[in-house]
Amino acid sequence: MNPTPQPAEGKPSRTPVNRALARLADSTDLRSVASRLRKRRFAFFQSLLDTLPAPVRILDVGGTQHYWRIIGPPDGERVQVVLLNLVKPQVSLPGFTSVIGDARAMTGVGDGEFDVVFSNSVIEHLGTAADQKRMADEVRRVGRRYFVQTPNKHFPMEPHFLVPCFQYLPAPARAWLLSRRPLGWQKKASTYDEALQRVRTFRLLSRRELQRLFPEARLYRERFLGMEKSFVAYHGW
Repeated sequence: MNPTPQPAEGKPSRTPVNRALARLADSTDLRSVASRLRKRRFAFFQSLLDTLPAPVRILDVGGTQHYWRIIGPPDGERVQVVLLNLVKPQVSLPGFTSVIGDARAMTGVGDGEFDVVFSNSVIEHLGTAADQKRMADEVRRVGRRYFVQTPNKHFPMEPHFLVPCFQYLPAPARAWLLSRRPLGWQKKASTYDEALQRVRTFRLLSRRELQRLFPEARLYRERFLGMEKSFVAYHGW
């Protein structure tokens, strides 16, 4: 649920290195490391959900029905999921509805209206610290509990461009590279200005930054090869 529309993402170009990286990072490939970590993470989320009395209302900020199909949709009688996005997606799974909204200003959602606010790999797409704080404040306002996942800024492999330490380069350098070739899931930009706009829509968070956004939260830490790959800020259980 990005505030600035981006060109469609694609599969990495088919070099041996990119194919190997995709096997690690492609969350649509059930054999990938990313999918195995996501499955483990969702099992933890499900264990938290199981402690709540039915019915449970979940607001998925920036989520898709496709994501829930992959991880296994919840029981539609026990759990209702509302997908909130800038563009309203079609839904067909039992217990699912979708609404139009902005994570930074959920004006149509009341205080504490949802049992759980869920968000997976969205907050890092907001681009600025100010917008990320707006989203965090809204998540904390509308949910009695929350479960917000985001990649770790300091994991060596940048997850969107699949370039080691890409996140540490200045924006002009990142844009220059993207204007010359596709990088990871991102297609080659047609102009430097387009590339600059696209790279600026990503702002990865460190553990300390995430804790500042969600000061009352506990952190679930995902590790790969001993390094922290991503975090979940969760609260209310």
